[in-house]
Amino acid sequence: MGPLEYKGRRKPAAGYKAPAVHKAFELLRTVAQSPKNLGIVELAQELGYSKSTTHGLVHALLREGVLAHGPSGRRLFLGPTIAELLFSNWHQEQIIEQAQPLLNGIRDAINETVILGARIRNRVLILATAEAFDSLKLSVLPGSTIPILAGAVGKVFLADDPHGAAAQIIAQGLPHYTPRSITDPQAYLQELARVRAEGHAFDLEEYLPGIRAVAAALHNRRGLPTALWVVGLSANMTTVKIEKIAALAMETAATLRAVLDGDASPPGRAARRSPRSLKTGGSPPRPFP
Repeated sequence: MGPLEYKGRRKPAAGYKAPAVHKAFELLRTVAQSPKNLGIVELAQELGYSKSTTHGLVHALLREGVLAHGPSGRRLFLGPTIAELLFSNWHQEQIIEQAQPLLNGIRDAINETVILGARIRNRVLILATAEAFDSLKLSVLPGSTIPILAGAVGKVFLADDPHGAAAQIIAQGLPHYTPRSITDPQAYLQELARVRAEGHAFDLEEYLPGIRAVAAALHNRRGLPTALWVVGLSANMTTVKIEKIAALAMETAATLRAVLDGDASPPGRAARRSPRSLKTGGSPPRPFP
């Protein structure tokens, strides 16, 4: 047991004590870490607080946007203020400014849509995009979100989770987005093992019909977990092209990670090479239909 923990909770540091602040953060941790969606009654029971105290804290946090109601209006989730504060500290605008040339470089090389996103619990927030030049393409808006189990990007995020944490999310149910969606939990866990070994993930029309994607996580230390992925029409995303995109995505993710973590200056032409110049190595991807 660490020096700041007792009976499963954090021990307040010596000095000025603000009980309401400690209770508020304990409440937020409980909401964030709970495997089930809690309402005020369940939250009070979980924390051992009175219903009146829990009610007051919850409604204060709701007013500030730190908590949010689910669709039913009863269950509680972390609200957008959490992400906004983190992004403010993470210099979001500066990061997107640095990332955009790299996304554009991939797009220019392969003429497919490239997306940068960050994981916020069980959703992925779209941070920036570089859309393909073709009139027929997949378009997404920065600021929108997709589920964590949506295609290739969800796989690279979940592959970074401890096995038990990923299994817990998967156990809640794998959605049947398309006939090609992986809905068997064991098969999905095996796919995550492949992603961990090879460093990239594929989506073979598993989230949207007629769309294939390749994703690579940045494994950044600063800010929210971040990944980039490339999406395109299945007719254009051939096996050979997907292999080259995977190599380019992993190389660019490593470059961008160094920039975001402050280990390198923004690159000039690193992401603008044609994928034809890349040598793909390691294990080949699983066969594409």
